[in-house]
Amino acid sequence: MRIAVDAMGSDHFPIPDVQGAVMAAREYGVEILLVGDEARVRPVLEAQNAEGLPIHLIHAPEMLTMEDKGMQLVLKARRPQARNSMAVAIDLVKNGEADAFVTAGNTGAAMTTAYFRLGTLSGVDKPALAPVFPTSSGSCIVLDVGANPDCKPENLLQFAIMGAIYAEVVRGIQNPLVGLISNGEEEGKGNELVRAATPLLKASGLNFYGNVEGKEVIGGKVDVAVTDGFTGNVLLKTAEAVAKLITDKIKESIREAGPLALLGGMLVRPALGRVKQMLDPSEHGAAPLLGVNGLVFIGHGRSDAIAIKNAIRVAKEAAEADVLNRLRNAIETSLATRGK
Repeated sequence: MRIAVDAMGSDHFPIPDVQGAVMAAREYGVEILLVGDEARVRPVLEAQNAEGLPIHLIHAPEMLTMEDKGMQLVLKARRPQARNSMAVAIDLVKNGEADAFVTAGNTGAAMTTAYFRLGTLSGVDKPALAPVFPTSSGSCIVLDVGANPDCKPENLLQFAIMGAIYAEVVRGIQNPLVGLISNGEEEGKGNELVRAATPLLKASGLNFYGNVEGKEVIGGKVDVAVTDGFTGNVLLKTAEAVAKLITDKIKESIREAGPLALLGGMLVRPALGRVKQMLDPSEHGAAPLLGVNGLVFIGHGRSDAIAIKNAIRVAKEAAEADVLNRLRNAIETSLATRGK
């Protein structure tokens, strides 16, 4: 099991990226291909006492940043001899030298590079970013959350198929329940995209619940929630902000309420810790980019070493579960069933 890790990805690269990779190599026994500028990465790696661990440093002198946009980004992503860390690492996956790629770098850059260097699975028009949301009953995979602001009904069907397969083989959910995010539960609600996607999902053979509002997603009504990238990104950013607001306000209220409240806060600290852990994006590490012809996982730019370690764990689990081939087979079956 080899995982290619972008050592130049996080906001504070390469320290958390390297530390997380070393932790994963120790804890999970995976072989790490650490890709980045050797002059900057090697000193950090040597400081981790990683001798004897299966970690290999692969030199990539360039990197993609938030400044790379539009045609400039496309050119850097497509260039055959590109030497940025994302392109070099993704080529390792493309050439069969790595089983998956993990990055905490610029999401748009990672998606663009993966799209042009790996291509998409047959039958998939657009890949989808699919993070795990915490819910009242466990978790829900939501896709897309940013890769495709504009979608067609057929894209939502493809997202649903990929999300259901990922929920089953990686999350261990049998016959996952799939919902279509809308502004009302009743069939017929929603915009033109939602109304046009509904009959496709009903006829797909998936365990289709129907329309779900945001509160049903968080309430755990479904295991997979499908939407366009614009709506999904708004939902993701709002959920993260609300979770942070709640935890910050609880801490603030306890501090301001006096000694008895502080004592009470100490008593409930274990419970608050469990809630914080559930809401912490670093627990899942990274979200899969489903639909590209390779396993790609994209994390937050603010990822710390724990988040990087967990991202590598999720990538390892997906590779071990043969997610890519199972996605490929499920999509081919769906297309054949629909007569395409």
